[in-house]
Amino acid sequence: MIHNIFWDVDGTLFDTYPAITYSISKALNEMGVSIALNVIDRLARGSFNHCLESLAQRFKLDPGHLRHQVIDSYQTVSPANQPPFPGVEHVCTFIHHQGGLNIAVTHRGPESTQQLLTAHRLDALFDGIINNNQGLTHKPNPEIVLNALREYSLNPTETLLVGDRELDIQTGQSVGIHTCLFGQAELSTSADFHVRHFSQLLKLLQEENL
Repeated sequence: MIHNIFWDVDGTLFDTYPAITYSISKALNEMGVSIALNVIDRLARGSFNHCLESLAQRFKLDPGHLRHQVIDSYQTVSPANQPPFPGVEHVCTFIHHQGGLNIAVTHRGPESTQQLLTAHRLDALFDGIINNNQGLTHKPNPEIVLNALREYSLNPTETLLVGDRELDIQTGQSVGIHTCLFGQAELSTSADFHVRHFSQLLKLLQEENL
C-alpha cells in the first residue's frame, strides 16, 4: 500500500517550464545572444543547472552572471502563472485522507516552492519541503530522498516518488521506493507507474489501497 508521496516540483507538481524557458531566453537576450525556445526548453527539462552550464559554455558567457540574470528574470513571473497540473489537488487530498504525507522533494529553494504552493492553495496539503539548499546533493544521488525518509520517519515500501524525468525515477529506485513517471517522456528506466494525467494516478492509488 502507498501512503506517502514525494513530489518533484518543476514539471510534475507545477507547469513551471514555460516560465523557466522564458526567463532563460530573456536573460540570454539581455546578454546579447539568442537560441530557439524549444532548445532551451529541452535542456531545462533535463536539468536546470546543466542547461545553464551548457548555454554559458556554448556562448562563452560567465556562468555566474547568466544564473543571476535568469533568477532576476524568473522572479518577475508570478506564481499564479505557473499552475499545478490538473488532478494534483485530488491526489494530494486522497493521500491526506489515507493518513499519509505529501512532501515536496526538489532542487528548488523552499521559499519559491512555498510561494507556488500558497498561490495555488495547495500549502495545506503539503507536510514538508526537502531541497538541495539543505546541503544535499542533486538527484539522481539518493541523499535527498534518504533524508526525507529519515526526517519524516517513513517506510520506503509505503512511499511513492512522482517525477517527470529519468533521474527522478532512478533516485526513487535506488532507495527502494515506488516510482511514478508523469508526462509524455519515454525513458530507458522503467517506473512502477507511468501516467499522463493525475486522474490516472488517483485511480491507481485507489486500487492499490483497497
